[in-house]
Amino acid sequence: MTTEGGDARGEPSDLDSWTQALVAITTDSETRQYALDLSHRAPGSYRERTTPEQAALDARELRTLFVGERPTVKTAASKSDHRFAIRAVGAERFHIRRLAEKPVELTALLPVLESFGLVVEESVPYRFELREGLAVSIDDVGVHLVNLGSEASTFDPATDGPRLVEALDAVVTGRTEVDRMNRLVPAAGLGWRDISLLRAYTNYWAQCDPPVPVADVEEALIAFPAVSRSLVAHFAARFDPGADGPEPPVRAACIAELARVPLLRWDRALRVVLSLIDATVRTNFYQHGRSREPRETVTLKLESASVPQLHAPFPRVETWVHAPGVEGIHLRAGLVARGGIRWSERPDDLRTEILDLMVAQVKKNAIIVPTGAKGGFVCRVPGRPSPADVRRCYEVFVSSLLDVTDDLAGGKVASPPDVVAHDGPDPYFVVAADKGTAELSDLANELSAAHGFWLGDAFASGGSHGYNHKAMGITARGAWVAVRRHFHQLGIDVQREPILVAGIGDMSGDVFGNGMLLSETIRLVAAFDHRHIFLDPDPDPQISFAERMRLASLHTSSWADYSAELISPGGGVWPRGVKEVPLGPEARRALGVETERLSPPEVIRAILEAPVDLLWFGGVGTFVKAAGEPDSEVAD
Repeated sequence: MTTEGGDARGEPSDLDSWTQALVAITTDSETRQYALDLSHRAPGSYRERTTPEQAALDARELRTLFVGERPTVKTAASKSDHRFAIRAVGAERFHIRRLAEKPVELTALLPVLESFGLVVEESVPYRFELREGLAVSIDDVGVHLVNLGSEASTFDPATDGPRLVEALDAVVTGRTEVDRMNRLVPAAGLGWRDISLLRAYTNYWAQCDPPVPVADVEEALIAFPAVSRSLVAHFAARFDPGADGPEPPVRAACIAELARVPLLRWDRALRVVLSLIDATVRTNFYQHGRSREPRETVTLKLESASVPQLHAPFPRVETWVHAPGVEGIHLRAGLVARGGIRWSERPDDLRTEILDLMVAQVKKNAIIVPTGAKGGFVCRVPGRPSPADVRRCYEVFVSSLLDVTDDLAGGKVASPPDVVAHDGPDPYFVVAADKGTAELSDLANELSAAHGFWLGDAFASGGSHGYNHKAMGITARGAWVAVRRHFHQLGIDVQREPILVAGIGDMSGDVFGNGMLLSETIRLVAAFDHRHIFLDPDPDPQISFAERMRLASLHTSSWADYSAELISPGGGVWPRGVKEVPLGPEARRALGVETERLSPPEVIRAILEAPVDLLWFGGVGTFVKAAGEPDSEVAD
């Protein structure tokens, strides 16, 4: 039965044929309203290029975008201000439609699509108001898939499209990254989290001073998608709590796939990943967050001695954390070990930095606890990380470490949920403050409590219930006692008489920063760290002390924050990446050199040999040796 001027569903009877076809396809009233809005408000070009069947799918996606399946609180893991969909499936060509509230330039979308091996043939953007005040952006992008692997692609947009759509969404929302490893989504039939797993292993391998280049490993994984698929299956057999098949047959299948690789170079590269999987003893990969969403972070706990071709010294165990915004590593020389966690600014050799510090920590801890540990993380954000960035990265890093750590309940060891452990009980894990994390011990203890970890607020020293070793300057004060004794034997009171000082470090560092505040008569003429070179040839003790105090009070600082007008003539601050450092007569006299321009390495050498009273080391553990003494003899 119809009503006057309409059909049985109450729709106007004077609709054009395109709109009538569109309305006829839609089934529920809310989606039908979006379909009518599309018909009335979309530009004519949209109707010309879009069939009613495709428009009905757009209406459904727009409804989902604006009123359905939308979290009330947007987070990095769940924000959804767009929808991807695959349309116009063809033999070798298909369309990807992006429906969003805000437009995006094609130049921004191209790298994302190309990372999946998709070549863009055309792009048609539609920009209009779906309703009053409700802007809509639809990008219709025609693509075809480039086959870069060793085998013909079997990607079918109709069946494999949802996996690709999910991966595109993960990239755009920041849950995973834009790089060529994404090509394994269509080529190997892997999901975006599988790619994150392989990426975590390759990024860890890059930190190991690898004899097999990381580029070879990445290229081999992409070139042999069947092997990549079998490696992920082997990982699942080892660590998925619900794995169907036993591990040995799956590993044998992986070896069989490797046997088909024709070149030794690729075979060596792929066996690196296999060996790393074998060296892994725990992972959080199959854990879920509180919202039951899969975790973005991949945590891998490895037995160091089993890592292939790793250089000595070997920690007992190391845990690698990989996430889009942060990466970090924690090294322990033994199961009962103590050491701090630092914010590192050395993304390319993070493991080397932390390993050196762990070795130093082992020696420092020889009397108080059995052995040492050290951890560090880098913030992978554009520009210099803010204090909020550092805090967020620290939280992700520490939480991820706790994810794979055993607990104690009633005196018995309890493994974390959804974690298959291939090592023995390991419930002892503590952290301490370090560079950039001095104020974060309370946060660490909050994370410990949230995990229900047995140590509670004893997990991190330096919080409200402990001591802040940087604020107290414990290490620097102890070292300064030795300085005072040395100068006392020379007849100099360093608390009253000026001394010339050069050093390694900056005022944000614990040892360097606190040490340079222990006497108001210090005349700091030169210093350097991994970022800058600082020269102040004739400093006023009182003025320079006050400025150092100001820098030390900042949450983070570098020599670039030093007020230029307070530096004496001939001095300044230069990034270590500059080509040359100009040296005026005042700077040349302070450094004891004659050359008017030196490269940064040459200036650093001059600082180390400068005619000063005290050389203050406040950076990473430093070894001092005679010119004729070989490195192998410097073990103190």
